Formats: sequence, C-alpha cells, structure tokens
Amino acid sequence: MIKVSQKKIENLVILKSKTYQDKRGYFRELFKETLIKKRFPFQVMSFSKKNVIRGLHLQKTKSQGKFVTVIKGKIFDVVVDLRKNSKTFGKKFSIILSDKNAKSIFIPAGFAHGFCSLEKENFVIYSCTNYRDKLSEIGIKYNDKILDIKWPIKNPIISIKDKKNISYSEFIESI
Repeated sequence: MIKVSQKKIENLVILKSKTYQDKRGYFRELFKETLIKKRFPFQVMSFSKKNVIRGLHLQKTKSQGKFVTVIKGKIFDVVVDLRKNSKTFGKKFSIILSDKNAKSIFIPAGFAHGFCSLEKENFVIYSCTNYRDKLSEIGIKYNDKILDIKWPIKNPIISIKDKKNISYSEFIESI
C-alpha cells in the first residue's frame, strides 16, 4: 500500500510506502503507475558517501520528471520549481527521504533537483520520464544566496562538475 500526498507546489507528490516485515527481512512497494500517470523508461542509481551534495541539476530542453527513492541511507532532498508558467515558479521544497521512513518523491519535469547525503552509505534510485540528454543538462549552485537553501551540513563534498554550476540569477537570465 502506498499513501500519496501533494504539496503546495503543483504536481509535486510525496509517496509513503508501507513496509511488510518479518524475520526474513522486508518487502515494500515503491511505485504504481496508477498513482502517478507517468512512464519511466530510464532508471539510474547513485551511491554517495556522507556529506556529499549533488545538484542542483535539471535539463533545459529535454526535461525529465523523476521518481526518487532511497534504498539505503538517508538524504536531505531539495527541489526548485523552474517551470516558467507555474504559479510556484522559484519556490523550493525539501524533505528527508530514507530507507527507514519509506518516503519517495515524484518531481515533475522542469524542476531543479539536488540532495545531501546524511549517512555513511546512501543509495538513491531515480526513475526518469525521459532519457538523459547530456547536451540539455545544466546545474545551479547548491549554495546560491537567492535560493537560500538551509543544507544540514557545513562542509559538503562537491563534484568538480557541480562546482562549475551557474547562479540562480544566471539561470533566470538564460530562459
């Protein structure tokens, strides 16, 4: 059984799965197409050590909706609505996703997405509504002053690629 709740940002959906546990381990449903009427032809997985921040990532022309779930560990997950005609354009939302709380998030196409890994080992699965298009990828600085995201750590580990991300203002000027 999966409980679905929508947040104040249009089309952003949080899913809470029920865990069926016994002496062998557990079983958990992650996704039902009938709950979010999307197809996910492309799946990827990431592994992150503690204190890694990934993002904020998005695709400018070939946007992907993403269903994000943590199969081991815990992350502070952040999204920013960058859909030009959205009533919530520029609004951000954050949530803790973990294997223990059994929460997942559906992020519509047109959002920037990033997360901070909070445990020693963090395995995240992304089911995407579109294939990756490297030429369409862009990133916004995780620590952009305008976005003012309250990350739960002080000294994050950032990839070389993410260190080159642009500011929120530069992104706005480019659309």
